[in-house]
Amino acid sequence: MTRILLRNGVIHTGLATGEPVSAMAVEDGRIVWTGTDPDTYDTTPDEEVDLAGRLVTPAFVDSHVHVVETGDQLLGLDLVGVTSREAVLDKVAAYASGLGPDGFVLGQGWDETLWSDPAVPTAAEIDRAAGGRKAYLKRIDGHSAVISGTLLAEVPGIAGLPGWSADGLLALEALRALLPALETLVPADHAERRARAGLAAMAALGIGAFHDNSGPTIGPESDLIAVQTEAAAAGMHGTYYWGAHLGFDDLKRLDDISGLAGDLTADGSLGSRSAALTSDYADLAGHRGHAYLDPEQMAEHIIGCTRRGVQAGFHCIGDQAIDNIARAFRLAARALGPEVLRAARHRLEHCELPSPTAIEIFADLGVIASMQPMFDGLWGGSDRMYAARLGERWQEMNPFRTLLDAGVRIAFGSDSPVTPLDPWAAVHAAVHHHTPDQGITPEEAFAAHTAGGWYAAGIDDAGTLAVGQRATYAVWDRTAFPDLTSPDVADVTTPCLQTVVDGRTVFEKEGVR
Repeated sequence: MTRILLRNGVIHTGLATGEPVSAMAVEDGRIVWTGTDPDTYDTTPDEEVDLAGRLVTPAFVDSHVHVVETGDQLLGLDLVGVTSREAVLDKVAAYASGLGPDGFVLGQGWDETLWSDPAVPTAAEIDRAAGGRKAYLKRIDGHSAVISGTLLAEVPGIAGLPGWSADGLLALEALRALLPALETLVPADHAERRARAGLAAMAALGIGAFHDNSGPTIGPESDLIAVQTEAAAAGMHGTYYWGAHLGFDDLKRLDDISGLAGDLTADGSLGSRSAALTSDYADLAGHRGHAYLDPEQMAEHIIGCTRRGVQAGFHCIGDQAIDNIARAFRLAARALGPEVLRAARHRLEHCELPSPTAIEIFADLGVIASMQPMFDGLWGGSDRMYAARLGERWQEMNPFRTLLDAGVRIAFGSDSPVTPLDPWAAVHAAVHHHTPDQGITPEEAFAAHTAGGWYAAGIDDAGTLAVGQRATYAVWDRTAFPDLTSPDVADVTTPCLQTVVDGRTVFEKEGVR
């Protein structure tokens, strides 16, 4: 048992009330004392750490992340911010030139809404750029992709599936049908290396815990197992979701699964125009997206998860999908009782365009909204993607204030690699919402990205720096808590010096000991 005393710091406990704290003692992975005068700590520590006035906060929790896919972006072909179709093809050609003749081009992050000409590369163009190699280029939202003709030929029967295009643009069922072919194209240690890269990136940003959203429509079970193994070795705290509808047999086979939740898709995304809406897309008349599951199917899933003591949850973006889920929860409540559902802490991922009725139902049944502030940060506003897809309805997206006021608990994450791993920027975006009356306070935003993530995972002894809580914290290279009210996100950019999880250092940039 090691006793560590941190002194001479600025310790932001995350508690709503309390006296200022400048010292903290940790024993056996728990906080055992806090105060202002370390001399009053009545136990001799094994180690003392002079914080030299630095800020300490609860470590961040990323409540929705894809760890292996984040590693793909870090180690592979990153297409985020590429400004044209031609630039995508140039990057593919440059990347492919460093591969052998049988190499696989795996890229992600392109976003045609940033281009003056939104036409995406065709399979034939990708074939030429990749030199005939198989190539898979996923859109930034992960709900559509463009692929090479050589890869398209690897999937017999894909032609004619919903979401298929002969030009190589795939979505919906066609995109899902491609996944088994991708598994055969990556090297044996692909998932482990990607998982290590994603976990290291999170730890270096003060993220001590994460919720990995895996599932059969995301990647193979081996990806999930790789993340679990690498997180345990690194000391990171993982909560694991497997997004399989009625996947109850999977629970018997897979270890340490908190729920059949996460990216179990009720619909798609706005960027790919597959989010299910109650009215037409503003830029595609007659089209309202795609709902994968109906209320009765989702109610069966919720009931089955509840009875097995695991969380249920769904990926949901559009109001039609969210209304379907709300009806499903009402059906489940009739079968099991409201109190039983509240105790289960079921959850929704994204929940971007909820109706007032749906919000009321979620608040009543204790359903948690796991949300991503950088969605609004990147795509909110009158001149960005949400407005292009929804018209004036863009102002109804990501209603943080409305959800909190209604009593819905929220947790924040990145959905990385969809948006960057940058928790301070996410907290800032939640405060400075593009729809002003949906912005929340700095205290609420920080809590959603720390304690909110623990609550969403069913864990109540973490998220604040109070006696008895897990010693999971971050040390920052600054002497005061950031001014989140400043409109300039640069004002909250803060290098992390150390990340500690349950008393174990998982990242250290420079000496704070």
